[in-house]
Amino acid sequence: MSKIEARLAELGHPLPELAKPVAAYVPAVVSGSLVFTSGQLPFINGSLPATGKVGMGEDLVDPALAKDLARQCLLNALAATKSVIGDLDRITRVVKVVGFVSSVPEFSGQPGVINGASEFVGALFGEAGAHARSAVGVPVLPLDSPVELEIIVEFA
Repeated sequence: MSKIEARLAELGHPLPELAKPVAAYVPAVVSGSLVFTSGQLPFINGSLPATGKVGMGEDLVDPALAKDLARQCLLNALAATKSVIGDLDRITRVVKVVGFVSSVPEFSGQPGVINGASEFVGALFGEAGAHARSAVGVPVLPLDSPVELEIIVEFA
């Protein structure tokens, strides 16, 4: 087990199995010393734990839950990364996190939702986890997922 995978287990979030693509793409590609992941949904054992739009109110996904889902997206992105580089200990830097939040128009808390991934990657990688980021509100995501995330990492 890699040091990063041991740290994941220590944090209570072991690395999940690689999520199967839901369309015509691959989970991650390598270009030079960078890994680019495809957008990762918060699948847990092949299904989405929640669907719908993020916001405050009845029939909406609570922002706190969406923040947890962003962390799950990150875990799935790390599984995709491992699938192309073999060992997460090869990651030398998390370069960028791009997060999408399917939200109602009046919701402007997308940065707080994507903090679920950003805070976790910081706890996992320390200084090497400090990254550039985008947190974007969108009207809908694939399979009605509340959150989608992609990462770019550098490796040696």
